[in-house]
Amino acid sequence: MQKDELIQLHAMLVQIKEFVEQNKEQTEFGKYYSLHICPSHIHKSKAEHKEAIFTLGKELSGVMVRGDPRAMF
Repeated sequence: MQKDELIQLHAMLVQIKEFVEQNKEQTEFGKYYSLHICPSHIHKSKAEHKEAIFTLGKELSGVMVRGDPRAMF
């Protein structure tokens, strides 16, 4: 993937994260937040955005596993 495509994917995952945070009582995205990167940080490297995507994806999947995925939407 190109860097701009990774940034777009990162932005979509952040939107899902924000939705989950608004609709779930307890969510933890500590590992993602510890990376100190968001999609608007276009100066960050492709590798850093890739790490953020995988970290956020893993934490989102953890939220899905802990609860009823149908209840999220």
